[in-house]
Amino acid sequence: MKKIIIKRLFDFVCALSLLMLVLPIFLGVSVFILIKMGKPIFYRGRRVGLQGAIFEMYKFRTMTQNAEKMGGPSTALNDPRLTSLGKFLRKYKLDELPQLMNILKGDMSFVGPRPQVEKYTSLYTAEEKKILSVRPGITDYASIKLIHLDHILGDVNVDEKYLNEVEPLKNRLRLKYVYEQSFLTDIKILFLTLVQLFKINKLWNTEN
Repeated sequence: MKKIIIKRLFDFVCALSLLMLVLPIFLGVSVFILIKMGKPIFYRGRRVGLQGAIFEMYKFRTMTQNAEKMGGPSTALNDPRLTSLGKFLRKYKLDELPQLMNILKGDMSFVGPRPQVEKYTSLYTAEEKKILSVRPGITDYASIKLIHLDHILGDVNVDEKYLNEVEPLKNRLRLKYVYEQSFLTDIKILFLTLVQLFKINKLWNTEN
């Protein structure tokens, strides 16, 4: 319990500090979305969180309006629902910034299994349900390994490929975190995430 309280305090203080630091970027992206894409600014996706609780995960909107009615939950490499601004935001992970608000609310942590939609959590095995015993996070082992998920999925049968190939791998990595979770593990994952983010432009050029 003490570890949980310390982690929650760490998350809250760091999220608040980081949100204040990136506020100009946050406001700038919001204005660009309004100008280029109109309202809404944020995408609010239903996700399954700690102990199976449903919450809304915030992202900057990167797709056309009513995108969820036009396709499945997975995003193809050249998904027609993505706007030009949305592609840029996704490339540099700027669309994830609003999740700092999820951390402040207590829905998420900086480090933890990436939250999933009900469609996939309903398929969890008994062991995979242990994933829901941990507060979901912005980054984890899967986020690092699959930083270019759009490239991995490609453009053909993306939902089927995600379900059969990507989701099993993600769940193994989510469980890896559940079994290894500690303050040192969190620091390691945060460090590896930052390394990937600093290399992201080079990685994209390599993939392309």
